[in-house]
Amino acid sequence: MSVLSLQAISKSYGPIKALNEVSFNVPQGSVFGILGPNGSGKTTLLSIILDILRQDAGSFSWFGQPGSPETRKQIGALLETPNLYHYLSAVDNLQITQAISGRGVPADIDKVIDIVGLTARKKSKFSTYSLGMKQRLAIGAALLGSPQVLVFDEPTNGLDPVGIAEIRELIKNLAKQGKTIIMASHLLDEVEKVCTHVAILKKGTLLTAGQVDEVLANEDIAEVSSSQPDQLRAALEHFPGYTSIKQDGKNIQLYFPVGTAKLEDINRFCFEKGVALNLLVLKKKSLEAKFFELTNE
Repeated sequence: MSVLSLQAISKSYGPIKALNEVSFNVPQGSVFGILGPNGSGKTTLLSIILDILRQDAGSFSWFGQPGSPETRKQIGALLETPNLYHYLSAVDNLQITQAISGRGVPADIDKVIDIVGLTARKKSKFSTYSLGMKQRLAIGAALLGSPQVLVFDEPTNGLDPVGIAEIRELIKNLAKQGKTIIMASHLLDEVEKVCTHVAILKKGTLLTAGQVDEVLANEDIAEVSSSQPDQLRAALEHFPGYTSIKQDGKNIQLYFPVGTAKLEDINRFCFEKGVALNLLVLKKKSLEAKFFELTNE
């Protein structure tokens, strides 16, 4: 079942085409990453599906229904830097957020504070929080009313490595609870480590979309190494079936069509050629490599 379905969404700002007929579906229970460099249309797309902006053409539906104030109440969102009161505590800030949004009941406040790991600091002023803690509280605000879908725009933007790790772990835990999470990011590592699905945008155009493993799996990469790198390279150049061969120091990578790399065949071939291997692994292409390949950057 698709939680969100986009059909040919387009949006322009004067002569600039921010989105060009973007279409994809977000499966229920997925962590769906919208990936692209700055200026690719990610924030515009999120703003449209949250009814902040109106598209020029195309349509979208939530839970099989056109977007409406009622469907919007089922979605928690964090679109920018946390906009909370610095001189108030976590509890006070969430009480104000709840009063304005009308989402959830008072008992939700302690519950979401616990989910985002701020119970010990719930009475502390927001100004005393680290950036990671501020971001976690903002996610807590999005959780009020227990929405089944969460939409985040660059949730780790500006955080230090500790803060990034905290937010990643929080997103993974929310996914385990059955939440569907849609997150825009320009960080390849973030999407690869957290997301189950990905859509890659470049200058408003959708380049590809699907499960992360499927997006990456356009070829097998067998990486091998030996204490005899020259002999290994000479031998592997005669191995059948590979499409290309690359060398990085002592390590050599053989590229094969998906599903055709057989490590035992490579090991036997090298042994018969008198070359002993000290490394033999099957790798998938990194999202970084796939992203640069698609965007030519």
